[in-house]
Amino acid sequence: MTVSPAEAVDAANAAFGRHPGSRALHAKGLLCRGTFTATPEAAALTTASHMQGDPVPVTFRLSNGGGNPGAPDFAPDLRGLAAKLYLADGSRTDLVLVNLAQFASSTPEVFVALMQAQGAGAAAAVKLPLLMARNPSLLRALPRAAWAMRPPTSYAAVRYYSQHAFRWIDPTGTVRHVRYRAVPSVDEAALSPLAARRRGRDYLQDELRERLSREPVRFSLEVQIATPGDPVNDASAAWPEQRQRVVVGRFEIDGLELERETGGDVVIFDPTRVTPGIECSDDPVLLFRSPAYRESVARRAPETR
Repeated sequence: MTVSPAEAVDAANAAFGRHPGSRALHAKGLLCRGTFTATPEAAALTTASHMQGDPVPVTFRLSNGGGNPGAPDFAPDLRGLAAKLYLADGSRTDLVLVNLAQFASSTPEVFVALMQAQGAGAAAAVKLPLLMARNPSLLRALPRAAWAMRPPTSYAAVRYYSQHAFRWIDPTGTVRHVRYRAVPSVDEAALSPLAARRRGRDYLQDELRERLSREPVRFSLEVQIATPGDPVNDASAAWPEQRQRVVVGRFEIDGLELERETGGDVVIFDPTRVTPGIECSDDPVLLFRSPAYRESVARRAPETR
């Protein structure tokens, strides 16, 4: 069985509703601006230009995971951190991170089937258990997902993960598989459902605006390095926590981005948009993302980059 990008976007719309002009997923979010600065350790692991130490301008987007732009921030949901880095040669590279270390499934087909079951109305009560019985990995993922979907105190107080692996190529030609994680400079914290509801429907965006009026938001960017035998092409599989982690840079978000996504402009955060020194793994979910994003963009506005 194969699934098309159109089927994927249709499934997201079935699960979250159709919202013209919005992303199929991560529909509710806030654009920000800032910089990325690599550490000296990064240049030893990859020749990528943004990992050589000079500050790089970035467009960030902090978001909720669902496809309804009107969903309240206190609703159970994943959270996302996306970054578009503007390189010195005029090219761009993107990172797309969420606050769940592993993806729901190892294939796009199972993930699309999950969204289709969620969007099946009353039939979901039957379709979801049947799908999980056929795909035990979905059932195993439930506790992790439930923990990640708790409402946070702030987008700035969340740890975000790439889920997918990427190949980093160092100056000697050595290849390593890595996964990214963005670690906040403030303590991670979650709210009870009642406490989150009391903060209002848009409390995460309101809190982020207020925080940025006082101080920048900072994250350390780490890579976790695989060893032989680790599953590098399966986003649903964990790597042992004892694998080496290296801080390769720091994100600093210093304000709101008010110029992008106005007048028909569309910002696309595509994790397969890499740059020399970094390559995509052969993860089928990762490789499916780009055509799915293009399908989503085609339905809402002309593509811009």
